[in-house]
Amino acid sequence: MFTKTTTQLLFIASLFLSSLLLSPLCKASGSEMEETEDETEFAYVKESGKGPEEWGKIHPEWKTCDNGGMQSPIDLLNTRVEVMPNLGKLKRDYQPSNATVKNRGHDIMVRWIGDAGSININETKYSLKQCHWHSPSEHTFNGSRHQLELHMVHESFDGKMAVVGITYKHGRPDSFLQKIIPHITEVGTEERELGVMNPGDIKVGSRKYYRYIGSLTVPPCTEGIIWTIVKKVRTASKEQVMALREAVHDNCETNFRPIQEKKGRKVMLYTPRTT
Repeated sequence: MFTKTTTQLLFIASLFLSSLLLSPLCKASGSEMEETEDETEFAYVKESGKGPEEWGKIHPEWKTCDNGGMQSPIDLLNTRVEVMPNLGKLKRDYQPSNATVKNRGHDIMVRWIGDAGSININETKYSLKQCHWHSPSEHTFNGSRHQLELHMVHESFDGKMAVVGITYKHGRPDSFLQKIIPHITEVGTEERELGVMNPGDIKVGSRKYYRYIGSLTVPPCTEGIIWTIVKKVRTASKEQVMALREAVHDNCETNFRPIQEKKGRKVMLYTPRTT
C-alpha cells in the first residue's frame, strides 16, 4: 500500500515524464515556422518549374503556399488601412552580439549567435534571430515596389514569429549594409563569422508602421506571422543592391514573391497622436 507521500512523489514524477514526452512535439510545431533554407528546393523564376506558382505543389507540407488565407507579401494601400494610435511605438531593445553571414542561395542572411535583443509586441517578447534581404521589395506601397526589403526575423519563447520589414530605394549607402557587403562576395553556403554586430545599427527612421497578420514569404509559407512594415522608405546605394543581387545563386537575382490577396484581412497603420 502506498503512503500519501509516496503517492505525491509518483504524481510529480508522472508530470515530469509527461513534460519530457511532450517537449519534442512542442519543438516540432515551432520548427514549422522556420523558412526552408535549401536553395535547390524552390526558385523565383516561373520557367524553372519551381517558381512561386508551384511552391504549394512541390511538397505536401508546402500546400499553404497555394491555399492559405493569410499569405504575404501584400500591397499596403493607404485608403484601406485602419489608423490605430493605440498600437504604440515599436519597442526595440537590441544589443551587440556575435553574428555570422551565410549565402542561402535565394538570399543573404545574417544570423545572430546568442542574445541580440528583442522587440515587444502586445507584452510578448520576440528575440531577434536573423535578418535577410529581398530585391526588389516584396511588400508594395499603393502598388509601388522599391529596390530592396530587409526582414528582421524574431521568435518568441513559445515559437511564434514576428518580422519587421524595412524597404529601401536607391540613394545614399545604408550604413549597416556597408559592413556586410565586403563579406558576401566571398561567403559560400558555409556560415562565416562576422564578429560582433549591433542590430541597433539597422536604422528605422520613422515611428509610423503597418501591422497585419501574414505568412512567411518563402516555403513553407507558414501563417500566423506578425508583420510590422516600417512606413518610411530608407535608402541604399545602387552598388549595395547589385551586390546583394549578384551574390545569390540559381537565377535568384530578383528574389521577391508576388503580391498575395488580402482576403479580408485588417491592415493597421500606427501613427503617433498629434497634440
